[in-house]
Amino acid sequence: MRKPQLSHLPPEQGVWLEIDLGTQSLTIREGEMCRETFAISSGAHGIGQHEGSGQTPVGWHYVRAVIGDGLPPGSVFRGRRPTGEVFSPELARAHPERDWILTRILWLCGLERGFNRGGDVDSQRRYIYLHGTPAEQPMGTPASHGCIRLRDEALLAVLEAAPAGTPVWLHD
Repeated sequence: MRKPQLSHLPPEQGVWLEIDLGTQSLTIREGEMCRETFAISSGAHGIGQHEGSGQTPVGWHYVRAVIGDGLPPGSVFRGRRPTGEVFSPELARAHPERDWILTRILWLCGLERGFNRGGDVDSQRRYIYLHGTPAEQPMGTPASHGCIRLRDEALLAVLEAAPAGTPVWLHD
């Protein structure tokens, strides 16, 4: 596992998110205390920093923006904009090609220049998010295009604890 840069360690007090790509889990932490853990699904192509890789980046990030506040669970997003649709099995059958981004988008921004910020390794410009996914999508196994997928209920719980500005450590 890559050691975090000392300048990016989480605060001794306060909420931060730990995303363990090895165990496919997200833990809400307050200081060193574990508040809650959820299953995730990360990039099907593994771990990596580079644009176009379809991989999930590692290192220190923060939640740059939250998109979709106030929309109903299951709201569908394309290009970071709500489509006005709410996910349903019928909608999935009508659009089998879609990579579903549901409920909310927690858009990540890297904190480590040259590693996950800037150039062709910039997590924000790669559109790396935490987002909701349909219930039939697997959790606990890598299956995304690089983002972190969560069940809608888990995503809403994460958002309640971790608003914009919250530190996030992704590691293997």
